[in-house]
Parts: sequence; C-alpha cells; structure tokens
Amino acid sequence: MAVNATVRTSVAAGSRPRLPGPDVVRAVALIGVVVMNYHGYLILRGSRRVDDGVLDSLFDPWTGPLSTRFAATFVLVAGVGVTLLTKRSLGSRARVREMRWRLVRRGALLYVAGLLLDTIWPGTIIPFYGGMFVLAAALFTLRSWWIAAIGVGAALAGWSIRTWRFWRAEDGESTAWLTTQRTGTPRGYVFDLFVNGTHPLLPWLAFLCAGIVLGRAVSLPAWRPLTMAIGATLYGLATIIATTATTRFQLTALSTDPYQRGGVYVASALGTALIAYAALDWLAERFTGALDPLRRAGQMTLTLYVAHILVFNLVVDWLGWIEPAGLGVALGFSMGFWVAGIAAATWWSRRFGRGPAERLYRAIGG
Repeated sequence: MAVNATVRTSVAAGSRPRLPGPDVVRAVALIGVVVMNYHGYLILRGSRRVDDGVLDSLFDPWTGPLSTRFAATFVLVAGVGVTLLTKRSLGSRARVREMRWRLVRRGALLYVAGLLLDTIWPGTIIPFYGGMFVLAAALFTLRSWWIAAIGVGAALAGWSIRTWRFWRAEDGESTAWLTTQRTGTPRGYVFDLFVNGTHPLLPWLAFLCAGIVLGRAVSLPAWRPLTMAIGATLYGLATIIATTATTRFQLTALSTDPYQRGGVYVASALGTALIAYAALDWLAERFTGALDPLRRAGQMTLTLYVAHILVFNLVVDWLGWIEPAGLGVALGFSMGFWVAGIAAATWWSRRFGRGPAERLYRAIGG
C-alpha cells in the first residue's frame, strides 16, 4: 500500500497543484493489491486453489505473473512521493533536518501500526513500508547515482542471501538461525524486516530507490518514453534470462518468483512497475476529469487499505456472508469493494478533504 500523505507536489518555490499521476497510479495499484489479497486470503480460508486455467494461473497470489507486482508499484510510487515531499527542503540544513525527522516519525508510526495490523492481517506490507521510510530519511539528499547504487545493492544482497541459503541446503547445513527467529525479539524483528518477511527490504528497497530517482526525472521532457523503454528492457531481459534456467540452482537463482528474492524477479517487477507508472501518469494528465474518482481514491489509499482489511474480516470471518469459493468470488468481492470504495472516497474527498486515516497519520507523524 502507499501512504498518499507523502506525495506532495510543491516542486518549486511557488505552490503548484497536486500532480494527478501518482494518485491515479496508487489507486490502480491498490485495486490490484485488493484483488490479490482477497484471492489469497480466501484460499487460506479454505477456497480451492486451481491452476488449470489461464485466469487461475494469472491471478495466483503466490506464483502467478501478477504476484506482488501491484505492491512493487506501490513502493515505486512511494519513492516518487519521497522526492516530491522533500524537494523543497533541499538547500537548507534546517529544512533537511526537519524533513529527516518527519520521515523517521512517519516510518516509525507505520512500522508500529503495521505490526499491530499484522495480528489480524498477517503479511501486511505496512511495517516494511515503515522501515523504508525510515531509510528514506537518509537517502533523499544523496545524488541519484548513489541512490540507484543502493537500490541495486539491496537487490543483490537479497539475491545473494537466497543463493547462499540454496547452497547451504545442498550441503545439508541449516540456515534456521536466519530464517526461523523467535517472534517478539529484537533479532526477530530485524531479520523479518530485512530478510524473512513478506516484503523484506532486501530486495524491496530497490523499488523505493527506483521511485526516488524516477521522482527526480519527471521534470525531464521525455521522461515517459525513457521510463517505458527502461521498464521494457528490464522486463524483457528478466523474462529471457528466466527461460534459460534448467538446473535446480538456476531455477532458484534465475526465477521470477517473488519469494525467491532474486535479482531477476526484481528486474522483472521493476520493469512492469515503470511501464505502468509512465502509462497511467499519461492517462491521468490526458483524462483528468474522467479519472478524477481514481485520483481522489489515490489520495485516500491508507484509509482504503485499512478498510479492505476490516471489510474482509467482517464479511468473511465474522458474518460469514462470503465463503471461500474460487477466483470468481474473489474477483467479485474485490470489485464490489472497489466500486463502493471509490464512490466513498470521492464523496469524502469532496466534503472533508483528507481521509480519516490520513488525518490521523499526519497528526501523529507530522
């Protein structure tokens, strides 16, 4: 999910209207997240997992081609948001210091809130999102090439850890000291955040770094074609490399499976995220009026993200109105939530402005 409060559009000394692109991209990404989450959690509740059809394979929440790509796009937009939020602070030590603490406060808040949310929605991205914002406090003043290098380093680190674990297992050695930590311990929290969680910073920090760099490039005249070209190149190369795998080691190291944490997956997911961002940003500027409901929903994604969890637990777990019954039910449930969610977000935004979760987030996080 993305925290829309971080995306500001005052990119010059004078105040400018909020850019519609990041909000629309965020809203579309959240639609995908809801679909994948609802399908995955219905499977965990007992829905039959089918893999003999095109749609079933496409929407497989763990190994399908869409798995985690919407979340990766969210993190990319978060990086863009960091740049847009912090751009006016550059050049002033006092403003930079204040912005660093603001990002740390927001990140810490998201991390703690995410751990609490994880008790009712295991695997939520929120605590990892919080960790990324804390690190962003140190990143946003660096030169773009340094940020890109850190992102590549995070991807390579995640890839190296997975490769090392593979060879340790081949040698009959256990890596449980790394992958199986006691919950509730400082070591467990650190290892979960960086290595073992559903969206560990190694390699997921790469998506945030790419977003920070992208946020600096959006002022260039030809940034969209360049972004799409880079995205297509990354995705194409990753796809070709993945198809060359034949041995057990290659099938692990060169996999586009997100849970293998490999560099090929990072390149593939980043490629699709860049293509989606450039395309949706163009649509947001070209069809501003038609996409206004998505723009408004994109400004309330923290509220809508929390809402989709509460709605699932209410309708599925507490009331039993929806029973696990396959992909069709998950898609219908997701679309029903989003029709109501976009309508509610549009009404709320016009009447009250920021969403309730966003107001609380700003009040506490600054």
